[in-house]
This record gives sequence, C-alpha cells and structure tokens, in this order.
Amino acid sequence: KTINIPNAYEDTEFEFSGTQAFDKQSGYYSKSFLTVPMKNNDGEVIGVLQLINALNPITKEITIFGTAEQELVESLASQAAMSLVNQRLLDDQRHLFESLIELIATAIDDKSPYTGGHCRRVSELTLMLADAVNNTDNGPLKEFVMDKDDYYELKVAGWLHDCGKITIPEFIIDKSTKLETIFDRIHLVDARFEILKRDAEIALLREQLNSNTDDLEAKLAKKFAKLDEERDFLHRCNKGREFMPYEWKERVLHIAQHRLTMPDGKEGYLLSEEELENLNITKGTLNSAERKVIKSHINVSISMLDTLPYPKYLKNVPEYAGGHHEHVDGSGYPKGLTGEQMSVQARIMGLADIFEALTARDRPYKQPMPLSLALTILGKEKQANHIDPDLFDIFIKKKVYLKYAKKFLLKKQLDEVNITELPGYNPSF
Repeated sequence: KTINIPNAYEDTEFEFSGTQAFDKQSGYYSKSFLTVPMKNNDGEVIGVLQLINALNPITKEITIFGTAEQELVESLASQAAMSLVNQRLLDDQRHLFESLIELIATAIDDKSPYTGGHCRRVSELTLMLADAVNNTDNGPLKEFVMDKDDYYELKVAGWLHDCGKITIPEFIIDKSTKLETIFDRIHLVDARFEILKRDAEIALLREQLNSNTDDLEAKLAKKFAKLDEERDFLHRCNKGREFMPYEWKERVLHIAQHRLTMPDGKEGYLLSEEELENLNITKGTLNSAERKVIKSHINVSISMLDTLPYPKYLKNVPEYAGGHHEHVDGSGYPKGLTGEQMSVQARIMGLADIFEALTARDRPYKQPMPLSLALTILGKEKQANHIDPDLFDIFIKKKVYLKYAKKFLLKKQLDEVNITELPGYNPSF
C-alpha cells in the first residue's frame, strides 16, 4: 500500500534512524515521504516510487504530500510499473533469443568433435576486430562507427554464420583423412598390400620350383620391403596437408597401377579410381564433390536466415553472416561479391573466419598451426586480394591477433611474430 509520512522525525510507526543519520552526515533534512508501490498485472510489487520533501509552491517550504499529489504519484507509479514490465519482457525475450542462437550454434559445433566452439570463436574474434576498427582514428576506416545495437547485431551474425552446416553429413564434416567415408579405407589398401605380398611369394615359390636360384628369399625380402615402403607412403598421403607436391601425386599414380588377384579370382588394381582421386587431393582431405557439399552450407545458411522476421536492429544479420566466404576481388562464394558490394562488418567476419580456421587446434586433418605461420598465410590472403587489406593492417597493428591467441590458442602455438616481415602488412595505414 501507499505510505504517506508527514514528518519522518515525528513518526513512530516506521524506523527512520538510517534516514536521520544520513541527514546528519550530509546536512540534508528529510521530512515528508511518499512511498508508492509499483505493481504488475498480477499484483506483485516489482518496484517502489518514493518522493521526499514536498514543497509549498508559494513559500517553498517543506510540507506534506496532499491527497491530489498522492493520487498523481500513484497514477505515475502504475505507468512506471507498466514500463518496467515491458522492459523486462523485452530483456527476457532478448535473453531467450540469445539462448536459442547459442543453442543452435552449439548444436552445430557439437555435430562434429573437430569444430567444437567454432561459432563462438568466430563471433568473439569478429567483435574483437570490430572494436579495433571502431577505435581507429586514421586510415580509410576512420569514419567507421558502431553503437551498442551494431555490436549486438554483429555478435548474432557471428553465432549464426554457419547455421547451414546442420544439413551437411557428419562423415564429410568429420573427414579426417582422404580415404575416410564412414571408416578410413586406408585399411582396405593395407589388406591389398598383403595380397600383393601373397602374390609375390607365390610367384617366387613357383620360380623356385623351376630353377636352382639361391637368392629367392633375398628377392622376396626386397620385394616385401618395397611394398611396405609404398604402403607407408600412401599412409602419409592419406593425411591432409596444406599442399601435396606434384611428385607425390605422380608416385601415387604409379603405385596405383599394381595389379593383384582378388579373393574372387579376378585381377584388379591396387587403388580404385575414386581412391586414387582422394589420395591425390592437393589440400586438406575433401575431394571436389565433398568440397562442393561443404560450400553449400552457406547457401543453406542464407536461406535459413532470410526467413526470420528480424527486428530493425538485427536486419543485417543475413548479409553479415552470408558474406564470410566472399573475397574482396569477387572470387569468393556464393554470390561472388566484391569488397565494394560488402559491408565492413561482413568483411570483418570473413577475415575472422579464415584466421579462426588457420589457428584452430581441433581440425582432424592438420596439426595446430603456429601463430606466425597463420599470420603469414593471412598476409598472403591480403596479397591475393581475398581479404580487406585495411582490416588486415588494423588486425596486425592493433594486435587483435595476439588478444585472440592468448585466449584461444595452445601455448605451443604462441611463437614469436615479427610483424615487419608479414606479407602485405602496411604499418602506415
């Protein structure tokens, strides 16, 4: 209920010793009080509106709160309660929305044990770089400004940028070796090498029957050693790498020509055409067809995000999230946009996505990359006109890479970086 106190120093119903102590310390005089509860539609008290020291409009002396003033304040308290309820409802809805976004992103990341935390890391790195750009006072991006809502919009886009991966089969996302499908088929190749050894041994035994050669065991051992070495070489080729040399591809092609007798009696080659194609993948572990499937996730992401009814402060989420695989020279995908056709935020996310992928420590096809090498590759991306050159320079000069690295990289990845030797870096932007 409303409490109207004419004089706190004379009131005996309530305890005002704290108020009197404050007055004594501050020199203020708290006399009349009007305290009105703020209630929601369920009658629950959600706040209090309190006024102190009503003034006589003529004499300006402290007086009591009259009936008219009390009714006015009670009306104001009711409106304030409605405003507070509405604000709390908006805050609850935003919190629920954020929780759902993080739930979706976590589900996508957890779909693969090798990409856990990717969406969160990209979102955080995107905001780190955006903050550095927002605080840049010189260079081509000095006029770029973001407010609180802009940061929130970019954060949401970062969390949702890979939502389309929910449609990609796990065996493609998790493909840790070139011959892996549901299982790693390198073991089938191992079995065929054992068949080759069997065939070699049978051939030499037949030769022994028809001759007096004394070095058959030595010949067999030499043959086995050669087959073992070729098998080990294919195991090395089966691992993903940044680049597979041409000489390796030629040797794989040569080894693939070995002929062997299968259990059904038919002759065949050591490697099928599909296995040969996969073992000769130049970069990573995905063949062209699988890479096309992976790339399709961005189209699915855009399609999913375009269907959502965004409030005004989130209307750019599809554009930001959908542009992280575009290149400033127009060679990216899915739309082949140039830098001029992309927002600064989309270009920021594109750089963040590349750097996160380079430094990720949970990829099945590569070892955790040292920080210096990741920055060197990122610099070459600038030279190739794939990422925004001004963003790269800010990324280096403002040491955004180091802030991110200290939070997310392994200690062994934090090697020394000489920024003056990084390809494409321009410190005088």
